[in-house]
Amino acid sequence: MTIYSTVDYPDFIRQQYVFAAHIRNPESNPCPEAVEERRMKIYCELFYNNVESFIANSFPILRKIIPDKQWHAMIRDYFANHLSHTPLFPEMPREFLKYLEHERAMQPDDPPFILELAHYEWVELALSILDEQIEEETIISESDFLDAIPMISPLAWPLNYRFPVHKISSDFQPCVPGAMPTHLIVYRDADFGVHFMEINSVTARLLQLISINDHKSARILLQQIAVELDHAQPDIVIRGGMEVLEDLRKRHVILDAYS
Repeated sequence: MTIYSTVDYPDFIRQQYVFAAHIRNPESNPCPEAVEERRMKIYCELFYNNVESFIANSFPILRKIIPDKQWHAMIRDYFANHLSHTPLFPEMPREFLKYLEHERAMQPDDPPFILELAHYEWVELALSILDEQIEEETIISESDFLDAIPMISPLAWPLNYRFPVHKISSDFQPCVPGAMPTHLIVYRDADFGVHFMEINSVTARLLQLISINDHKSARILLQQIAVELDHAQPDIVIRGGMEVLEDLRKRHVILDAYS
């Protein structure tokens, strides 16, 4: 990490910059003259180990499948070079995701799904701490939901990936994207539990229509889906869509936009 010019700063601030630069990258930045090297080594290990442990716990699958040498090289680079925009620990996984997406160059031994897997793992934490609540009046009743104007709950996020990220493990690491995109919904329940469910492309399209809709009822959106599919028996599509929407309504993934 580059040490910014501190010529115009008081001496104690210049010392802080030197101290922090050495902690972040002791191989490239000198040890502060006023601090014993043995003590600085302890500081360096404590800071790095805290960050590495937090990232590993936040991305457990990613940590498990990446070899130790490769993992620590990546975390060292993140620790030394990424400029975080928040001091909050719960935001650190998002900062690491930003680093992967915008700063770190893909390495030859990186799994091709590394960005998607990292995003998938980050989503669970992000939704668990999201400062949002569902108002009771927005919950659609069973008798009204087909004629209500649906909206997607702020506590439910539709996700689309090229790789089947929800299946990746030590024993399953695909080298190429799936034949079809992977569509998921992640949602938070009333007890702050976070759940993932896989959906098919038709349900994903329905959720897309709901996300840009502000006046059509659920019934009309299902009819639109049937037309788009050009199905020989549109009633079958509509009945199937009703079952899907009913399930999403019970999970509070779908709410009433105008209650």
